[in-house]
Amino acid sequence: MNFVQDNWSDILQRAWQHTLLAGLPLIFGLVLALPLGWLAVSRPRWRNVMVAGSGLLYTIPSLALFIIMPLFLGTGILSPWNVIAAMTVYTLALLVRTVADGLDAVPSSVTASATAMGMKPLQRLLKVQLPLAVPVIASGLRVAAVSNVSIVSVASLIGVSQLGYYLTHGRQLDYSTEIWVGIVACLVLALIFDLVIQMVARMLTPWRKVVTK
Repeated sequence: MNFVQDNWSDILQRAWQHTLLAGLPLIFGLVLALPLGWLAVSRPRWRNVMVAGSGLLYTIPSLALFIIMPLFLGTGILSPWNVIAAMTVYTLALLVRTVADGLDAVPSSVTASATAMGMKPLQRLLKVQLPLAVPVIASGLRVAAVSNVSIVSVASLIGVSQLGYYLTHGRQLDYSTEIWVGIVACLVLALIFDLVIQMVARMLTPWRKVVTK
């Protein structure tokens, strides 16, 4: 407890840095995954290739990806943008299949009704398919958020400041209290991400409250 009190400001600062490193890729990854997932559904021939190809990205070791990112971005090895870019890749890998599955879950009768009303493909996507796919996409985002919070911790090995610092520094000093602070802080942050995503999903799907009553 003394460690937390003595380092409270540092913990908050690193927690905020961890939030940005894990949170921004969720936004960037979702923005990229939405059109790719829609394309996978619209072009069934491409679906297996796109889903499998994006899934393979998740198999790249995180530390290796953090290290090679500067070669593509032209940034310094300690730049947080290396981590953000790498985590965007991982988020994209998880969400392409999720978006495709979410859009696929929309009943064909609903899509047909939207078409009969004169909606164009983009209108159907934005006004019908995406709103109905929100619960599935939100579930994928929750998984990606927890994954991001966990993987970002590895970036402490290359000197990027975030909560993972307490894990590596505590291990070097053989100081279990510091290690536990890092673990608990990451767990709390992952829980906050999960709750926020659930809250936003409920706000975007008010119709579900009516259906479940």
